[in-house]
Amino acid sequence: MISKFARIAAVVLGLSLFALAQADQPAATPAPSAPAPNPVTGTKIGTINIEQAIAASNEGQRDFQALYKKFEPKQAELKNTADEIDSLKKQLNAQQDKLNDESRDKLVKQIEGRQKSFERAQQDAQEDFQNQQGEIGQKILTKLAPVLQKYVVDNGYGLLLDTSQQWPRGSVIVAGPTFDITAKVVETYNTISGVAAPPSTGTGAPKTTKPAGTTGTKPAAPAPKPATTTPPKQ
Repeated sequence: MISKFARIAAVVLGLSLFALAQADQPAATPAPSAPAPNPVTGTKIGTINIEQAIAASNEGQRDFQALYKKFEPKQAELKNTADEIDSLKKQLNAQQDKLNDESRDKLVKQIEGRQKSFERAQQDAQEDFQNQQGEIGQKILTKLAPVLQKYVVDNGYGLLLDTSQQWPRGSVIVAGPTFDITAKVVETYNTISGVAAPPSTGTGAPKTTKPAGTTGTKPAAPAPKPATTTPPKQ
């Protein structure tokens, strides 16, 4: 999932920024709207939601929309299989008092066999979707990292925190929106990438419904996962 890329980004960006600091590269004058240096440490602090930045970029929206479209047939196939299993279960429940033992056992085994095949197909589709989702996230992160590094240095940030994983799983308990640079980095990345904003399809494409600055937002990319069914007990 994208969260692992956030951890990779933290290491990559940390090492790169340390090298830049050692080289004493001058920082540009901060924009008037940028957060002021921390009054205690004198260090300018910012936050970014790496997961949200990947999903909100034009490239991310375009590629995740394409991934959704690619898996729509598989999702429909899985839903049809789940509906067929539900239909067989209803048939068994409605007729089990009228069926002899042989007919009932045959129907039960048919349901159980279809259920196992469905669960295997569902798991395979889920893993395939997540792997391809991960490849998209890794590709964008690779190109986003140097853009973020330059933005941080050019704007004089001495500390940047990733809010993709909040407390208790992450180290950031809460971060005010005035510190967040996610939207600015996405805007910069979109300009550099040259990828136009994709049209809204209304078909479950990745959305960033929370404004930049909120934390814990992940790109919406559910794998095909219709409701599972449970075969009747014999």
